[in-house]
Amino acid sequence: MTGEERDLPEHAYVPGLTARHAERRFEPICATAQKGMSAEQLAQSEAFCKGLVFLRCGYFWEAHELFEPVWMALEEGSDERHLLQALIQLANAQLKLKMQRPKAAKRLCIMVRGLLTKLTGARVMGQEISRIVARLEAVEVCIDGEL
Repeated sequence: MTGEERDLPEHAYVPGLTARHAERRFEPICATAQKGMSAEQLAQSEAFCKGLVFLRCGYFWEAHELFEPVWMALEEGSDERHLLQALIQLANAQLKLKMQRPKAAKRLCIMVRGLLTKLTGARVMGQEISRIVARLEAVEVCIDGEL
């Protein structure tokens, strides 16, 4: 078990299937992303870094919770803000799959693809966009298998 995995929540919250986390469970981590921070600082924040870990490990609702304050702190219309919105919707799409709602997941994947096409660089906030596209495509394959 890696250090990242030791820091995972006790369970992944899936509405209708598992218990919701305690109120304010992620507040201290979310507080590491604040308005006024630069995109570079936000990319190093615990909220963003743990959000990526949670997303990679299947904690989709939790990843969304951590990404949201980062998204809110980023400049409107920026590549970084588009990236965060794409990551939030990618997490939501995967959560919808777990909830057995493939049509909703498909709609979210369409949104993610649109957001990713707005990005002007191959890397944003240290993330290779091609890897995010590959993850999106993998989710789309799972959706197609459910429809």
